[in-house]
Amino acid sequence: MSAPLLAPRRRAALTGRAVVLVLVVASLFFTLAVPVKSWLSQRAEISALEAQVMATQVRVADLTIAAQRWQDPAFIAAEARRRLHFVLPGEIGYTTLGADGRPAAESLAEAAAHRTWVDKIWGTLQEADNGAPEAGSLSVLTPGAKVAS
Repeated sequence: MSAPLLAPRRRAALTGRAVVLVLVVASLFFTLAVPVKSWLSQRAEISALEAQVMATQVRVADLTIAAQRWQDPAFIAAEARRRLHFVLPGEIGYTTLGADGRPAAESLAEAAAHRTWVDKIWGTLQEADNGAPEAGSLSVLTPGAKVAS
């Protein structure tokens, strides 16, 4: 026997079966890629819509509570007094005007909205130290009291 006949044959790197297997797997991958992408995008859209439904349900619950509040005559009377400055017969209504001629409550609300918590605390400490109200603060008038000009 000759040496070339007994030497093991060198196998090819890719056999016919391996090529067929690679082609089948690649075709499955490309066939399923589009449906999987669509499925994932639909799941994301469903999640977003579920979050939107939850937010809308919370909003509906808040509005239902607000509508129930408006069924209460005491709440309606309190809102009329607060928003429209209504007073009951025999009461005297007062509106304190600020330096700019607008009602002081509006001026104070705007000033408070622009102040930081540090400014609020510092103003409270200064007011306590001085013993006098801070400039622009709301003062309460009682009926029959004299107003200093």
